[in-house]
Amino acid sequence: MKLYEIAHSRTGDKGNISVISLIPFREEDYEMLKKQVTAERVKEHFSEIVKGGVTRYELPNLHAFNFVLEDALGGGVTRSLAVDMHGKTLGFALLEMEVEM
Repeated sequence: MKLYEIAHSRTGDKGNISVISLIPFREEDYEMLKKQVTAERVKEHFSEIVKGGVTRYELPNLHAFNFVLEDALGGGVTRSLAVDMHGKTLGFALLEMEVEM
């Protein structure tokens, strides 16, 4: 199934860094997402966009994750020629990732 079926996302940016949160609709899905949505898998999912590293931060009290994607916005808002310079669509792009229930 696609992540959007069990989770939602928010995004932010700072310079050439995109931050994507992943929040499951149900708390009980947190552990499954913890196993399947790794930093390595997110890096692979965004391999055409993210030129730097990907770090995953676990927020167990919130049952959520924060992913920091470095060198992901084509130089940042003031330098990028991308239509989505802020990377707001990257949150939905992450939700296209498939996971197994």
